[in-house]
Amino acid sequence: MRKKLLFILIPILCLMVFPSAANAATITSCTLNKEKYNQGQVGYIKVEIFNDDDDKIRVVELTARMEYYYSDGNVYLQTFYTNATLPSEIEQGQSDKFSVPFSLPTNIAPGYTDFYVRARTETWNRNSEAWLGSEYPYYYQKIYIESPYKDELDNLQFTNYQLQEELAELQAINNGTTTVMYFLAATTIIFAVIMMFVIFLNRRTRVLPQPAP
Repeated sequence: MRKKLLFILIPILCLMVFPSAANAATITSCTLNKEKYNQGQVGYIKVEIFNDDDDKIRVVELTARMEYYYSDGNVYLQTFYTNATLPSEIEQGQSDKFSVPFSLPTNIAPGYTDFYVRARTETWNRNSEAWLGSEYPYYYQKIYIESPYKDELDNLQFTNYQLQEELAELQAINNGTTTVMYFLAATTIIFAVIMMFVIFLNRRTRVLPQPAP
């Protein structure tokens, strides 16, 4: 009878002392301060952590790890830490926001890569009046690094656009000049025809015999 009672009491005591296996903390959102970055730029990630536990929790660590490629093709890992003062407590059913600043290498390869954002939290246990257990909620946040040749390409496209505009203006001027030349040529021909006709009439008038007196 005593053995059966022990088998029943031990799991209950474990549940009272140790936190539940369910997630007490969740990273509900991660947002970057920009949509795209250039090599060597700095930025930050806004991280929101929600307390889904029956009591308060505290955040004891928050990091953002980046696995990225250098321009030489090698893979490197770099970890950035929050600038908040930790540990930071979050009441039951509440959320708190944290910031994780980062700086990109000057020779990081362009394209998309991920930040692996992870927090370490502890849960307050009223029975033992102590912070117990550790959870590691995480979140993957995608980041885009723009190519260093993007500005050069934009400049070339802008220059090409300007040249096309100038060419169109020159063609318009040329078309206008051609029209004026055709008009002047037609006017000159008409004037010449009129002059020839006037001269012809003048000569004909002279040739006609005068009436006798």
